[in-house]
Amino acid sequence: MRGAGISPATMMAKPRLLDLTRSLRRAGRVATGVDRVEHAYLTRFLVDDVPVYGIARTPLGYLLLDRAGLAQFAKQLDGAAPWGKPALLSRLVRGRSDTAKRAESDLRRSAIARARRGRLPQMLADHFAAGVDYYNVGHSNLTDRMLRGVKKVGKLHVMIHDVIPLEYPQYQRPGTVEPFRKKVKLAGQYADRMIYNSADTKTRTEAILQGWGHVPEAIVAHLGTMPPVPDASQLPEGLPPKGPYFVTVSTIEPRKNHAFLLDIWDALGADAPPLLICGNRGWNNDAVFARLDKLPANSPIQEVSGLNDAALAALVQGATGSLFPSFAEGFGLPPAEALMLETRVLCNDLRVLHEFLGEKPVYADVNDRYQWITTIMSWVQNPQIAQASLKFSAPTWDDHFKTVLRLR
Repeated sequence: MRGAGISPATMMAKPRLLDLTRSLRRAGRVATGVDRVEHAYLTRFLVDDVPVYGIARTPLGYLLLDRAGLAQFAKQLDGAAPWGKPALLSRLVRGRSDTAKRAESDLRRSAIARARRGRLPQMLADHFAAGVDYYNVGHSNLTDRMLRGVKKVGKLHVMIHDVIPLEYPQYQRPGTVEPFRKKVKLAGQYADRMIYNSADTKTRTEAILQGWGHVPEAIVAHLGTMPPVPDASQLPEGLPPKGPYFVTVSTIEPRKNHAFLLDIWDALGADAPPLLICGNRGWNNDAVFARLDKLPANSPIQEVSGLNDAALAALVQGATGSLFPSFAEGFGLPPAEALMLETRVLCNDLRVLHEFLGEKPVYADVNDRYQWITTIMSWVQNPQIAQASLKFSAPTWDDHFKTVLRLR
């Protein structure tokens, strides 16, 4: 618990209801940036004195958890407690991983209430007649039924991480743009307050919401970052490579612009240093996948996937530079983590990166291939730099929650 006792403000606070639908669905997978945000909210709400509940949508309806159920779920997400056996109801639903089925079964066993879809409003009214603050920070379960149901009993706080699917639909998985558009539109319609991870995301989202006729109250709260903890002992044999090398960290999908780096390495030819492409293969990127598959055995380019956080941090920490040619970002965690590890960053000249990284990276427009090549080769020739020049004060979760949870 925070503090020596419960303050009068805490006693007056309404309960918090955190939507954990995303965490439930993605149980057992490698955590993405959005997953980590939902987890950070869960962690913070559990240590605060304010009453906290969780809700998750399943194929069979909604599950409501109290603090004890949330604490157990948090332990399981962290790997500190095992998942239980999948119950019959979960086994009957197809298309989900075994871990997701186990997680759903555990939540069902610990739920203090359950509701089929049509009974959601009644379940919410039964437990939150005096009001509730509902937080949805995972871009999941943003449905008319859910938001309308919560609106009857409390206030809605919805985080938007980016609107890239609406601005760059060509980079998205087939069939994902319209569902995302509907989510953002519903959030704008129902939310009492929008939470944005950057001023850039706020500007872009509100321009879209304005066209739909309603722009809710909003705040900007930069996402917190946790200092990476490198452990080179967890790297597989052969890594890191000898001499100066570069890394790029992201899912291999079109928006991240790996084709640009492949073009640069082609241009560098025999002088090219090792480039480690760290991340799993994504979607809509067959041309890049084909180029990677055709790389010769002695290529300086190497795909690296499946590393844990400690091993990946060790690779980034030892790199001569971290490259980030992404076309668009809502926040951009990998360059922030690289700077926290005191590794130089070369990135596309995006307004959102200037917003929270300041002048620590080298910015170069991806239309200026010459600047990228000259910067990379300059770093190869001067791999050691004064680390003090990279001291970076990253946003913290305490800073984030001071903004989000301040008395209103």
